[in-house]
Amino acid sequence: MSTPGRAGARRKTPHVLANAPYRRLWTAMSVGGLGDWLTIIALTALAAHLTAGSGYRTQSLAIGGVFAAKLLPSILLGPLVGALAERFDRRATMAMADLVRFAVVLSIPFVGGYQWSIIAMLLVECASLFWVPARDTALAGVVPKERLGEADRLNLLAAYGTAPIAAALFTVVAAVVGAITTVARTASLPAAGIALGGGALAYLVSAALIFTLRGAPGDRGPQVPPPSRQISVFRQIADGRRRTGGGAAARGAVTGMAAVLAAGAAVVAVAGPYVQALHGGDAGYGAVFCAVFLGVGYGMFFGPRLLAGLSRRRLFGLAVVVAGLTLAAAALIQNLVIVVMLAALLGACAGVAWIIGYQVVDLEFGDGQPSRTLPYLRSLGRVVLLVVLAVACALAGLFGGHPTSEPGLGYRFDGANLVLLVAALLVVVAGLRALSRLDDRRGVPLGADLLAALRGEKYAPEAAVATESRGLFVAFEGGEGSGKTTQSRLLAIWLRDQGFDVVQTREPGATKVGMRLRAILLDAAHQGLSARSEAMLYAADRAEHVEKVIRPALQRGTTVISDRYVDSSLAYQGAGRSLDSGEVVRINAWATGGLVPDLTVLIDVPPSVGLRRIASAADRIEAEPMDFHERVRREFRGLAAADPERYLVVDGTLPQQEVSRLIQDRVREILPDPVPHEAEAATGTMPAIRD
Repeated sequence: MSTPGRAGARRKTPHVLANAPYRRLWTAMSVGGLGDWLTIIALTALAAHLTAGSGYRTQSLAIGGVFAAKLLPSILLGPLVGALAERFDRRATMAMADLVRFAVVLSIPFVGGYQWSIIAMLLVECASLFWVPARDTALAGVVPKERLGEADRLNLLAAYGTAPIAAALFTVVAAVVGAITTVARTASLPAAGIALGGGALAYLVSAALIFTLRGAPGDRGPQVPPPSRQISVFRQIADGRRRTGGGAAARGAVTGMAAVLAAGAAVVAVAGPYVQALHGGDAGYGAVFCAVFLGVGYGMFFGPRLLAGLSRRRLFGLAVVVAGLTLAAAALIQNLVIVVMLAALLGACAGVAWIIGYQVVDLEFGDGQPSRTLPYLRSLGRVVLLVVLAVACALAGLFGGHPTSEPGLGYRFDGANLVLLVAALLVVVAGLRALSRLDDRRGVPLGADLLAALRGEKYAPEAAVATESRGLFVAFEGGEGSGKTTQSRLLAIWLRDQGFDVVQTREPGATKVGMRLRAILLDAAHQGLSARSEAMLYAADRAEHVEKVIRPALQRGTTVISDRYVDSSLAYQGAGRSLDSGEVVRINAWATGGLVPDLTVLIDVPPSVGLRRIASAADRIEAEPMDFHERVRREFRGLAAADPERYLVVDGTLPQQEVSRLIQDRVREILPDPVPHEAEAATGTMPAIRD
């Protein structure tokens, strides 16, 4: 297939890791993250060993104490330490915190005792509270402001991507120690002691990397830790609840995200006693821990790419429900191999839910700024983890162990099983609630939608319509003053220059009937028009538009570029006028015969910016209050997040030439072959020319 050449291609921007100071800092974060995970895995395993002879209840509560010591300092002391950290040298603060963590962790196997393990965990976390704000300030000194978003994503990889590596290392160490113990038939140092030595070594390496770091702000200059570091987690949660309080979608997303986080926390909380009951030992515990986090990584990376034909919001709700069912299966099927596999599936569901849920909550804030969304979700996650870990360990301990008295029957129902079943029930309920609140394809059967996605298709009642179209259909969407009209015209000019036959059109008003409807819909004199009447008038214009302009052009093989289409009704009448989105979808699906654009370009501009660009007198829609336009923008962004394969979201505040270049790059990927297939087939029948 031949395609137009890439004119004026620019040199690719170097990856942020090409920045040597950031690369060294990121390496230190990764090594330090490995030390964090090795420490918590080893300490929980050590707590189980130290209390193994004290009964199931004591063992469960001891493990819960380690998790509480891990999470409490950040919740109670985070704002205080964040304010103190700015008074010290950044690089020295990070290096000293790493050295403190190295010394404390190294001392645990030698000092011994459960009490010192708890104290050591508290000291390690307090040192980490100084390390994190100093790192954030150092990042601002080594990474350009426009690359901080890319750096943040890599920082998350450094913090959480090392968890399965640490768990795998612990599993290997435990398996080797177990094998040596079996062969030698003698007592051996628990694997936890060796893992703690590895964690201490990781902190020492991190300190060396930080000490040799160059290019980062070393002194206590005017830069300070991010404001979120100086605000308590409870205030951040309250602020986030206030921001999302009016959005059902965001509330459903937060509920689902908290549910899958609670599911993972429940597994981690009772994994130690549960695996011991299944005779899995330390190696089995490490395998379960590793499976959960490997699943999370897989779900975050691959999950949204799977089932491309399914709405992302529906996928979110289904992921939460499947996580709950998986948790129930893990509670009832007492086979270590199957439990490990179920843990991986649970992690994958959690990864899918978090990556999609984050997008939904971020869109609800209106401006898509991670600086607002991330602190809220991070704080909520800490509190949920602490509460679930404490309650799960306490409930498991209070219920105790209950092996069956029947001879030859190895099944048992302990506190761990009870915790997993209770958590499974709550997660399934939260998933069903999230699915009902976030469903953006009401009226489309969920089963049929899922089956079509499994076949690699997208369910549509009028599936035959897609086979009629031979041309390319591109729709432009956006709020008032976004620049979509200008960009649709520029794209049409560019495509014609490439030799394509192009029909440029708009809504409303592309037909004779549409022109009359446009006069009614946009005339400021018609302020009394009801929301339902407005929605049906737009649908009537669209039906005429598709029947008279779009479909005939597509059947001729022409490229159609439309300024607005169905998504405008979903945003303006559905969200802006607060109509039922399912009804708006059904009306427009019937009006268009199910015709969907091949690509929808969303020019995203804050309403405060777009409305200032309008020089002429405001029409009936433009004259709506600011909160109306904010709802419209949120809905547009939500639609794009729900179907990322069909959307291109472009920042409309960029220079006009940059916006055009981004659009052309995406359209170039889907352009049809300018040489018709029939012509290529005909050349194959021509005889070869011989001398």
